[in-house]
Amino acid sequence: QVQLVESGGGLVQAGGSLRLSCAASGRTVSFYAMGWFRQAPGKEREFVAAINWRGDSTRYAEPVKGRFTISRDNAKNTVYLQMNSLKPEDTAVYYCAADVWGPGSPSLKEYQYWGQGTQVTVSS
Repeated sequence: QVQLVESGGGLVQAGGSLRLSCAASGRTVSFYAMGWFRQAPGKEREFVAAINWRGDSTRYAEPVKGRFTISRDNAKNTVYLQMNSLKPEDTAVYYCAADVWGPGSPSLKEYQYWGQGTQVTVSS
């Protein structure tokens, strides 16, 4: 089993930055692709970013391209999401997830393990 714990969320003004962390325990995730998703109130959970196990291939949702950066430190069993130029529409609960078999898909169904989420609120 893999346990994922997100941290780093909070309240920030528009234009500000936050760095989310996702720490894994129970089993190494070094060979798993990892993803970040978010869910705003009243909306479905949506893909944000994903990274392959080596960390040399990433993909992003269009709304966050050029502003968010996903990275990983396999020695620390941790994945990060650096979020810059934040907008009020980025307000959501952010979740990290592990994809055991794939390269890091934008589809929620491909992920087997999920964290509990961390709240990000961007004020205008």
